[in-house]
This record gives sequence, structure tokens and C-alpha cells, in this order.
Amino acid sequence: MTNPADAREALGARLRELRRTAGITGRALADLAGWGEAKVSKIENGRQTPSSDDLRAYCAHTGTLDQLADLLATLHNLETAYTEWRKVLGTGTHRQQKANIRLAESAEMLRIYQPQIIPGILQTADYATAVLRRYVEFYRTPDDVDQGVAARIERQQLLYSGRRKFHILIAEQALHTTVGDDAVMVGQLDRLLAVAGLSRVLLGIIPAKAEMPIQATNFVLFDQRLATVEAITAELRVTQPREILIYLRAFDALARQAATGDPARLLIRRAMETRL
Repeated sequence: MTNPADAREALGARLRELRRTAGITGRALADLAGWGEAKVSKIENGRQTPSSDDLRAYCAHTGTLDQLADLLATLHNLETAYTEWRKVLGTGTHRQQKANIRLAESAEMLRIYQPQIIPGILQTADYATAVLRRYVEFYRTPDDVDQGVAARIERQQLLYSGRRKFHILIAEQALHTTVGDDAVMVGQLDRLLAVAGLSRVLLGIIPAKAEMPIQATNFVLFDQRLATVEAITAELRVTQPREILIYLRAFDALARQAATGDPARLLIRRAMETRL
């Protein structure tokens, strides 16, 4: 995923390819759509963001209405796909945690993959405090860790209410990554053992020696409509159907490598023993 300017340029290139494949010149398309000729050039070279009506015109006049839904999703994604952490965390961690609650509430199935630390939806208060404290220090944001932790713990009520289900994959490394101290880690691992018994949660631990099906950073899938990805500098939001399918395929490949049930609990207990 790139920044908005790159994404706009990529969208323009896709539209140019649709036009050329249809054998239509830029002038002809402008005439058909009732535009000035310069508009076609600006859109196709990423200097102007097309509107939804512009996309409909491209598809109608190039005979590619079957691609309209994907193009509209791409357009919607231009302004929402890439949000720098300095903006997300500009007022502290609390607002972002509340936004995460609203996202989770809107989904019936959440698929979560985390290769390095325990996902927020499963964190104890002590573990979450250590994580958010590091966020505040690293990103130099306002210190509202207490409020952020409270919101993160509030989100965990979703594990016990409603009909939504959770499929959570954690790399074995996350069981050993030190967050806080040994006492914090023992409490967190004990929490994982408890969560593993919840009927609406399928918890998978990917063993350290498992074959790597795909290199992936952490991501969350909300049903089949949105994937969020945490990069170092920004949060990425993916909504294009074709990209969502790739994330789903990656999640399924990772899930096939994961231990569940008693084998997963064994990996958690072994990690606990190193802290006792």
C-alpha cells in the first residue's frame, strides 16, 4: 500500500489502460463524457482525483462496467487508506482505541494476525499499559495511557457479547517478546489460556519452526470488507475487493500452520515456564 498521491497515480494508470484497451482516444472520451480534454490527461496522470461519476463514465464508455465496483472501492480508499500515526495519535491513544471499538462492533467476524506481540483484544491491563506507554514515548504523543488502556479493556467486552466471532492467530514469538516484565508476561500468558476456552474465539499459535507460507506484518480483517495494517509510520486501510481476497488468502495460509486447542495451550504453558 502506498501513499495517497501514489494511489491516485495508480488509479489513473488503470483508467488509461481501460481507455486504450477500448481503442478510445483521450479526446474522444472527453467528448463522450462532456469533459474538457485536459481532464482526461489530469485524471490519467494522477494530477486530479476522479469523482464516482467520472469512474462511471469511464466504465460506460469503455464497456467495462464489470470493473466499476472495484474502481469505486479504490477511489474510496484514496483518502482513507493511509493515515499517519502522528495524525491518528495526535491527541493521544484514547481516540484510536475508541475507533477500534466502533470498527469491531461493526463486524460479525474478525480475523486477527499478530506476529510480534499479543493482540490488543486479548491484552491484560498491565500488558496494555506497557504497550501504550511505549507508543507514547516512541511517537511523542500526549500521555493519556490510562484512558487508552481503559478503552482497550472496554473493547474486550466484545469477546463476550453479541454474535461476532474471532479467529486470532499469534506467532509463537509473541509469547516470548518481553512486554513489561516477567510478572506482566505471566499474567498475559495466563490470560491467553483463559481466552482459548471461549466458544466464540478460535485461537491459533503459529509455532516458531512452522513453514512460512507468506511474509506478513500484523493485520486485522473485518468480515470481507476491510483490512487494517499497522506500519511503523501509518495505519493502512484496505477496502479494494481484490486486495481483501489476498489478505483472506494470506490469513488462511497462516491458519493452516497454526496449532489450536491443546497443542496451542502447550506452547503457551511452555512460554510461561520460562518466566516463572
